[in-house]
Amino acid sequence: MSSLTGRVALVTGAGRGVGRATALRLARDGVHIVVNDLDPDPVAETVRSITDAGGSAVAAPGDITASATPDFLIASAIDAWGALDIVINNAGYIWNSAMHRHDDTQWQSMLDIHATAPFRILRAWFPWLKERARAEQERLGAPLCRKVVNVSSVSGTRGAATQIAYATGKAAVIGLTRTLAKEWGRYNVCVNCVAFGHIETRLTQPYDEAPPRIAVGGREHNVGLTATQIEAARLAAPLGRSGRPEDGAGAIYLLCLPESDFITGEVLTCSGGA
Repeated sequence: MSSLTGRVALVTGAGRGVGRATALRLARDGVHIVVNDLDPDPVAETVRSITDAGGSAVAAPGDITASATPDFLIASAIDAWGALDIVINNAGYIWNSAMHRHDDTQWQSMLDIHATAPFRILRAWFPWLKERARAEQERLGAPLCRKVVNVSSVSGTRGAATQIAYATGKAAVIGLTRTLAKEWGRYNVCVNCVAFGHIETRLTQPYDEAPPRIAVGGREHNVGLTATQIEAARLAAPLGRSGRPEDGAGAIYLLCLPESDFITGEVLTCSGGA
């Protein structure tokens, strides 16, 4: 039996990529998963994969930038299992262009998805968290240790050309992480962040001519990397390869384990050493 068996986790952006790999990894350890993504079909597929393997999951599709979604996500966990022990703020996308081509909508969209939505989700969790921690303090002498793992990027730690809004949003995630670690230590919550380098997802898929596009909120966005960009990322990593979704999930998983119960306010870079 895993040390995580019976815990409850919310994973945003769990329909694809790192989020899906994270949900599957935690479910393998007996964690009950609230599966969130913008699109219901990938959510249903992740839930099906978990339950077919003998795990436990509920679907909670929805746009995390919508004002009602954070409360819905927290309620999904509490209604299903009466608890929420791990929050993984993973959902996001890219919208790239040079700084002088960013309009206000592009700028705000990146801040909304990468910084404001995680803030609102964690704020929605707080009333339940505070009451549960107080009850555990009285009954057990200390609250159980709970975890927040926010997802940032090396674009947020180092900057990246054509990603000024994205990089700013990902940098804000680090400020959110370090501040909340100081505020929520009293409730025995460890708040940490993983900053990803090049991970192979649909956002970094290879292309030769026209970049592929994804639809988000009624708009289409270019994604993907050229073969030259992918090779440059590979060469920059001492490990000599790009990351896979499972690599990203592994980094998140480390910060969910009891072995990380005295680690908080930290940023773990998962980039193959690039």
